[in-house]
Amino acid sequence: MWQKLSLRTRLSMLLALVLALGLAVNITRLVLEAAPRVQAEDQSVIRLAREFIETLVVGPNETPDADARLDRIVGDLNRLRHVSITRQDDGAKAAPATSTSGDGGPQSVPAWFEALVHPEKTAVSVPIAINGKPGSLLITSHPDDEMAEIWDGIVTQLQVGSAIAIVLFLITFMVVSRALAPIATLSEAMTRIESGAYDTRVKPDGPPELADICNKLNHLAGTLGDAVDDKRRLAERVVSLQDVERKEIARELHDEFGPYLFALRAHASALTRIADSSEPNMDSLRKHGGAILEQVNALQQFNRRVLEKLRPAGLTELGLREALGALLRLWGESHPDVVIETAISPDLGERGETADLTIYRTIQEALTNVFRHAGATCVSVSIEPSELSETTGTSRSGALVRVCDNGGGLRPDHRLGLGLTGMRERILALGGTLSVASGEGGVTVEALVPNDLRA
Repeated sequence: MWQKLSLRTRLSMLLALVLALGLAVNITRLVLEAAPRVQAEDQSVIRLAREFIETLVVGPNETPDADARLDRIVGDLNRLRHVSITRQDDGAKAAPATSTSGDGGPQSVPAWFEALVHPEKTAVSVPIAINGKPGSLLITSHPDDEMAEIWDGIVTQLQVGSAIAIVLFLITFMVVSRALAPIATLSEAMTRIESGAYDTRVKPDGPPELADICNKLNHLAGTLGDAVDDKRRLAERVVSLQDVERKEIARELHDEFGPYLFALRAHASALTRIADSSEPNMDSLRKHGGAILEQVNALQQFNRRVLEKLRPAGLTELGLREALGALLRLWGESHPDVVIETAISPDLGERGETADLTIYRTIQEALTNVFRHAGATCVSVSIEPSELSETTGTSRSGALVRVCDNGGGLRPDHRLGLGLTGMRERILALGGTLSVASGEGGVTVEALVPNDLRA
């Protein structure tokens, strides 16, 4: 049941409980202190009355009318609060036992309270002698006024404490309600953000903690909106790159594969005509057969180039190091005037198939740009282990790929081509980074490629 209550209700109930406990503890303290207080008052007034009697009874023996003088003294002593004094002897009439109260008599108190604080009265007899006759004065305590005062204080404390507790409860309830008001606005904003309205913003209001949460929610909504926009642009770019790759493959098939097939068809037709003749010319047969072999060899090379673009040959079977070695040898054979320096760290460890393919494609695309546009005489390729910091505060192992050339660099208005743009988006999708820096000493392509999580 407690879990189903709202935060405001919980705070209100806890506050009411604390106030009620505080008031109960205070009233209990007053009740427990009442008995010692009444007892101390009894002992005090009886001791005071006894001292007065012991001091004043000496005087009446020296007067002609000692009895009358003693009665006046007893009457005066009866004016003391919470005590009555009566004369007890054989030769005089007992003085009335009276007790005076400053307010005209004690107030009524509950019987349980009276029994709790003072179950019985205290009486002390003080012996005296008047004109040689023995007698005594009886001092009797009357704590009714004291008990009434204590009870009145308890009732007043209960009333005042209850009033203060109610006022504090109402004030705190209003303050808590006002302080928690932004929570409803935050809940509505979260619902709108959940439905896709990432332009939702919440006005920072309430205490500093809730205002900070509002600011963080606004930042989160903006970040989510930017992420969704980036995702949409990435999807559009992926579709665009797929279309470009399809067009390029279609163009290569049309421009290269088509002529080879046409030549093969022509040579095959010639062979058929020669075979149908009555006296076949062996030189013509050998000529057309050799041409067919050349065309088939060219088709095989073209097929390897297309397959290399679609999937590097030997990457899975031989590994990244051997596949990169084959790639660099091909570039070196086709461009013998360019020096290619390679430094692949032996401490790379297991990276995973996706990471290896990304590293291979990054180097392949960077080298393609170098040999096509840079006019460089030296290219340096290096791969070494690295650590990537993630948003959660943890680190993830990966590889640092760097391709540097000593060419002319990029123009100030240069924009990355589709190849490097596609690689950057691919690496970003994996959680890495790719940067291209250009200067007087050439261009440096640097990529941080994280390892596969399952690697």
